[in-house]
Amino acid sequence: MAAQSQYAELARQLSAIGVIKRGLARVLPADCPAGSAAVLTLLDRHGEMRMSRLAELLAVDMSVTSRHVAHVVDRGWVERCPDPADKRSRILRLTPAGRELLDELARRTTDMFAHKLADWTDDEVGQLSTMLDRLRSSFGDCRDWRYEDSYTRTPMQ
Repeated sequence: MAAQSQYAELARQLSAIGVIKRGLARVLPADCPAGSAAVLTLLDRHGEMRMSRLAELLAVDMSVTSRHVAHVVDRGWVERCPDPADKRSRILRLTPAGRELLDELARRTTDMFAHKLADWTDDEVGQLSTMLDRLRSSFGDCRDWRYEDSYTRTPMQ
């Protein structure tokens, strides 16, 4: 197990990750904010789905999801189709324009990383990707996790 000082340094480093997120946001087209890009990415990764599932994956409430979906639908990147299992519900599906935009987003982010990490070796980039994936996996689905749930109970509680 790592020393407490190493965990403290990790926390400091991760709190600075906002710089990277802001850099990623700057490469997005003006009409595609980060929330819209997340919707497109999740639909590409997980396939068509109901809005409730999308809200779950985004880890936000339905009102926020609804605003993101309205934005991407208005731009023709996603379509709402009747759910064959329940005609009252809608299934969200990427359109060809949405897939084209995802290709553009992938190109832009790849170009940005290639520029910013030009002095990194392929091995170093691979190690970072592997470690970030492992970090994310260690946290699992923590949407309902609270600090008090795990760390403030004494063993007798």
